[in-house]
This record gives sequence, C-alpha cells and structure tokens, in this order.
Amino acid sequence: MSAAGNGSVAPIAPDPAAALRTIRVLRDERFDIVHLHEPLVPGPTLTALLFSDRPLVATFHRAGDIAWYRAVKAPARWALKRLAVRCAVSAIALETARHALGGQFELVWNGIDIDRVNAAVPWPTGGPTVFFLGRHEPRKGLAVLIEAVVNYGVEARIWVAGEGPQTAALKEATLGDSRFEWLGMVSEEEKRRRLRGADVLAAPSLGGESFGVVLLEGMAARATVVASDIPGYANVARRNRDALLVPPGDPAALAVALGEALAGGEEVKAMRESAYERASEHSLDALARLYLDLYRGVLVERATR
Repeated sequence: MSAAGNGSVAPIAPDPAAALRTIRVLRDERFDIVHLHEPLVPGPTLTALLFSDRPLVATFHRAGDIAWYRAVKAPARWALKRLAVRCAVSAIALETARHALGGQFELVWNGIDIDRVNAAVPWPTGGPTVFFLGRHEPRKGLAVLIEAVVNYGVEARIWVAGEGPQTAALKEATLGDSRFEWLGMVSEEEKRRRLRGADVLAAPSLGGESFGVVLLEGMAARATVVASDIPGYANVARRNRDALLVPPGDPAALAVALGEALAGGEEVKAMRESAYERASEHSLDALARLYLDLYRGVLVERATR
C-alpha cells in the first residue's frame, strides 16, 4: 500500500498481518531498545510504538505540513509519551514534529557510507556530465532541470536516474535531444559509480526536503553539487562553500550555476574539497557513535529507576 504526503508517495504496511508479525518479533527477541523511524506511520513502527514494552527511541524525518500529524494530533501526543528519546534529522524536521506533536527533540543528522562511495569505480563518460537522481515527481524539480538544459543552452551529458509519475511526459519533452540519457531505476552500486563519474550532481527540488542525503552522497563522491536553496538542503551544503545553491523553480539561475560548476576552476575545486570534508562529518560511523551515546543514556536511566 502507498500513501501520499508532502508531494511524494511512500509505501506503508498497515495491514493486520504486518502488525501481528511485528508484535511477535518484539515479544520473541526481547530487544534492549527499539528504535523507530517515523513512529506514527501506520504499519510496523506505529505497532511497535503502541505494543513494545522496551525503551523506545524515535527518529522523525518528515518536514513541512503533514496532514497525518494534524489528523492524529491528540492521540499521537499521548502515544509519544512512551518515547524515551525523540530525534529529528534536520532543523526543519525538528520544527515540524515539535510544532505538531510537542516535546523535546535531539538533532541527529542522517549519515552516509563515505568509504563505500569512495570505493566505487567512476562510471565512464565522454565529456562534462550532470547527474540527476530522484523520483520523477513535481517536487523533485526534474522539469526545472530539463527546462534549464533545453532553453538555456547547458552543454553537457545529462544522466537521469529514477522513475515516477512524470517520467513519460518528461521523456517526451527531451525526445531527440542527445544530451539526455534516461537510466530508469539504478542499483546502489551503479548510483555510487555514476556519482563518482559525474562532474555535477543536480538537485533542483522545489521544497519539502527535510534533509539532503543525496547532496551528501554527491559531496562524498567529489561531484560539484548544484542544488535548490531550500532549508533541507541549506542545512547540509553551505552556499558557495560546499555547493552552488539557486532559487527553487528558476531554470535560468539553475543553468548559470550548472555552467559555472561545469567550467571548473580553482573556486569550484576548493568547493569540492570543502564539500568532501562536510560529507565526512556526516559519516555512518559518526552517526552510529551519536546513537550509541543516546542508547547508553536511555539504558542507564532505565537501570537507575
């Protein structure tokens, strides 16, 4: 089953069979701590929130106006009292959850596997290359990227990965344009290789992003990041230091930034190095250490009750 929210669609599993399997695992395994991502999503996480007798840690990812939060506000605030720690992946996700649900939150960024990105063999390309990776839906801004390339003369190979409700229409808009290569869904390995092979990662989202994991992956791969200047991305990549950030929905500005990134030069080289250092701060190792500290705190508090 899928649910629409925040301009996107996500799979959920609210069926009784999934709930029973979750309850059985919680009962049989006797975990020390249960960590829930998006604890109010119908399915295993909500089931665990309601039925687990273990200490609960939760991480909130979503940002913006969440209709589901509004619909379940009163019972959700009651249920969330069961959480030992509430985390959010970005400042905007934190404010979204706190405004709707109340309570105190820890800011714990998402992480990426730096070593795995670095180990990827760059995908071969015959010239300057821009990589777009994301679901083909309005909020991801692929239509803006296409307009920037087609109408403002961006001369580069454009790798387009992913699929979505706009795929057919957007392919039609680029029919006969040899700059575009439509890749469909790609494996994790191919994604990392193309990130390493591309000169530029383009992330022209229009909004609704709580945290730019794809930006971190591009930064770790030492691709120059050109992205929309929206809160979820600006929290990750600092303007003109780690990435070129442009107004969302502005194909002309996007084209200028792409041209600057593709031209290279000392400033762009320095930006790539700064971006790599920034991505290293968000490694999975660093994230694991943060969560382990939180887990230890929860267990110590429980033992002293």
